[in-house]
Order: sequence, then C-alpha cells, then structure tokens
Amino acid sequence: MSPFVITPEKFTMVLFETDRIRELAEEVAGRVGVAVEVHVEVDEASALGRARVTSVDPVMLWIQGGALEDPKRPRHLSERNVVEVFGRLLYRVRDRLDPAFGDAPPDDELSLQQSTAWDSYCMGRLERLGYPVAKARRLYHFRNRHGFTDTADAVFERLWNADGLTWADIEAMCAETEAARAAV
Repeated sequence: MSPFVITPEKFTMVLFETDRIRELAEEVAGRVGVAVEVHVEVDEASALGRARVTSVDPVMLWIQGGALEDPKRPRHLSERNVVEVFGRLLYRVRDRLDPAFGDAPPDDELSLQQSTAWDSYCMGRLERLGYPVAKARRLYHFRNRHGFTDTADAVFERLWNADGLTWADIEAMCAETEAARAAV
C-alpha cells in the first residue's frame, strides 16, 4: 500500500491522474525524508492555488486543484507544480516532526511573513535536492511580504541556503525584516 492516500481517488472535474500525483509525491517524500502515511485532500473544484498542512498526527495535506494545475493548460496536471507543492508541504511536515525544530504554529495560524519565510527555507532545500524551483519568483513573493530592502534580500538568501534551522530562527529572521521595514 502506498504511504499516500489521495482523495478523490478519481478526478472528475480536472484531468488529473491520481496515480501520477502519488508517484511524484512518493518520490519527493523519499528525497525529503518523510516516511509516514500522508492523507491528501485535493479540492478539484477550486482553481485557486492554496495548499497547507492541516495535521501532523496523522499527516494530512489540503490542496486546492489550481495549485497542481498547468497554468498553460487549464484542468491539466503540472508535474512541476506537484513536486513544488508536495516538496514545500513535506518539508514543513518533516520540520514539525523534528523535535529540534521547535513548535511552529499550525499553517492556518501563521502570519504571511512567517509562512513566506518558511516557504523560502523549504524551497531552497528542495532546489538543493535537484528539483527545478523558480527562485526569482520566490524572492519577489518574499519581498512583497518582508519589504523591498537589502535586509529582506539578505534574510531571503540566508533562508534559501540554510539547513538545520529552527522555528525560533525563522521567527528571528521575520523580526529582522520587520525592524528593517519599520526603519524605512
């Protein structure tokens, strides 16, 4: 049995293949280092792109269909988006399951700055695994939440290139960019 339980088992509103999503998710999970059963709910009725970890005991992910969709071919699966979404979320799961990481709030309680900072940390690690990641897009998104300052750019680079951060480290970096925004 696969460690990924994906709902729905058969998509009817979009042209996604559950088996292909499962294959990609399993590959990413193996490389990220998550070896637990993962329940995934895909809201195929939504063309929006939100995705979050809803629980770590058991591990549950919620993903809007648009997050997995090919932007150039509506209703079709983008394998790159599947890898990015699962990579980001599975790194969050791995971090949360590591006692050394600390106690991060649930995804729906994160501030936009905290979420974006953690995403930057996750996506940098995903890139180092050899997956193609749009770093410039992530930097722009980070700047929108943390400010268009030299401090924000330096913090982004530290997050992107880091390994072994804790939740306290991420919070401290968010405070650093907040102080830089307040000084402008």
